[in-house]
Amino acid sequence: MLELRHRGGCPGPGGAVAPPPREGVAAGGDHENESTSDRETDIDDRYGDLDSRTDSDIPEIPPSSDRTPEILKKALSGLSSRWKNWWIRGILTLTMISLFFLIIYMGSFMLMLLVLGIQVKCFHEIITIGYRVYHSYDLPWFRTLSWYFLLCVNYFFYGETVADYFATFVQREEQLQFLIRYHRFISFALYLAGFCMFVLSLVKKHYRLQFYMFAWTHVTLLITVTQSHLVIQNLFEGMIWFLVPISSVICNDITAYLFGFFFGRTPLIKLSPKKTWEGFIGGFFSTVVFGFIAAYVLSKYQYFVCPVEYRSDVNSFVTDCEPSELFQLRSYSLPPFLKSVLRQETVSLYPFQIHSIAFSTFASLIGPFGGFFASGFKRAFKIKDFANTIPGHGGIMDRFDCQYLMATFVHVYITSFIRGPNPSKVLQQLLVLQPEQQLNIYKTLKTHLIEKGILQPTLKA
Repeated sequence: MLELRHRGGCPGPGGAVAPPPREGVAAGGDHENESTSDRETDIDDRYGDLDSRTDSDIPEIPPSSDRTPEILKKALSGLSSRWKNWWIRGILTLTMISLFFLIIYMGSFMLMLLVLGIQVKCFHEIITIGYRVYHSYDLPWFRTLSWYFLLCVNYFFYGETVADYFATFVQREEQLQFLIRYHRFISFALYLAGFCMFVLSLVKKHYRLQFYMFAWTHVTLLITVTQSHLVIQNLFEGMIWFLVPISSVICNDITAYLFGFFFGRTPLIKLSPKKTWEGFIGGFFSTVVFGFIAAYVLSKYQYFVCPVEYRSDVNSFVTDCEPSELFQLRSYSLPPFLKSVLRQETVSLYPFQIHSIAFSTFASLIGPFGGFFASGFKRAFKIKDFANTIPGHGGIMDRFDCQYLMATFVHVYITSFIRGPNPSKVLQQLLVLQPEQQLNIYKTLKTHLIEKGILQPTLKA
């Protein structure tokens, strides 16, 4: 209603909006010979003022209902709201961590399904906010097109993943060979179909608003689908590249909350009044220590350090390899001031532990800005949480606002400082080539190795 009053309209019978009479136009409908251009200009004046809206013009979104289980409500009924929220958050946090451990035990494929499920839920929560804010406009096809674009973008990204990591499986299936060969063309055609549907759905008096929502959908896709794709790319490098960054963000969330709850006195940022410097600093040191220890523990096991590969002979994902140098103990000389404290000259560490410090530092110092960004977004639309999926925590997006930023950092870090040529991936690509191409590559490689002195030249009889 605020939006309607701002535009100068007033509700008529049945909730319809009657625009105010134009100057010089009689109530009886005179001046019917007014030009079409004048009428279009008048419509633009009444409906084209979205850019001039202030935050007070944003429609109120009804608060989410409390989904806390009744058994918890009864058990905590005697506590103050502050301590009640503390216990609810703590119990649900332990429950989620336990479920996460169970999914890790079930293997990498279940982790991929988890990431996909979280992506869809986060997309749903953000799109729902947009729909609730602008639902009174009855925009045609908004939610239908939003979900259609989600399917298109997922088809593109996960099709690329199948082409990269499942080449041997694809080689056996003729139908898949066609889809992979023309994958990008098919993806583009699907997107063009959605683009054309959007253009056909444009309504004259809602042009600008519809383009706002079109941009809303695409930014949401950028935040959710692209980042979740990077999470899965990190997972294929080895579970440790997935678990240590994610657990570092979780650890920072928990320890920052605990330090802030018990010791917090100094506000950190106006966007999140409950965040304090004490929680921020305490979370940083706790996360660095946690990440260092977690990296040491996980580096011992092939299950976590080996790249995730699909084996067509067993028709499943496997994590079996000779651990790289990053996951082999090395001796490092200690700085002079630590030598006197620890009374030893060297210390044995996994090189990955050093990289874990970078992840923990990012999770503690930069990662929270993902949460601050989400807080600003929620304040802009006058909502407390993205949803009420998890009692005491809000929506799924409330828990993963920092994780998406972390996933991008880890992917960039791996490609910049870690990743080298992947022999397994190169071999899979070679296997899908034509026999003539494979033979040509074999001859070129053989000549190269002979020139390097690695192979002896074949003596002709």
